[in-house]
Amino acid sequence: MEYRADQVPMNPRTYPYQGQKEDGQSVPTTVINLAPNVLAVRDHLLWSLFNFAFMNFCCLGFVALVFSVKSRDRKVVTDVEGARHYASTARALNIAATVLSILVFVIFIVMAFAGVFQLTKIIQQEQQQQQNYGFSGRN
Repeated sequence: MEYRADQVPMNPRTYPYQGQKEDGQSVPTTVINLAPNVLAVRDHLLWSLFNFAFMNFCCLGFVALVFSVKSRDRKVVTDVEGARHYASTARALNIAATVLSILVFVIFIVMAFAGVFQLTKIIQQEQQQQQNYGFSGRN
């Protein structure tokens, strides 16, 4: 049976004098608390990769990816404050890249629909003018 480094029991067996002795005196015990090996800092690397690949508005996705990698590097060397700083910057850049990319996409769709409607209106006007000229030439 293997144990992780933070879950190794210090004394896997119990001894007869562990806890309290028969005469009521207690035996001193030692408790060791180990910190987990993984820090609870989110580096937003997957979000940055997605923004870099699909929503790279003005290279914000790339810059967010750089800060995410810096955050992960800081996490590896256990610099929690540096990792949090870079992660918060990456998060802000990811939010900006996502919002701006979606906004540009929506504006593009609205302009495409407006252009189609405008084009149909122009075509209808030209057809109407051709019909008017056709009737006036026959009289």
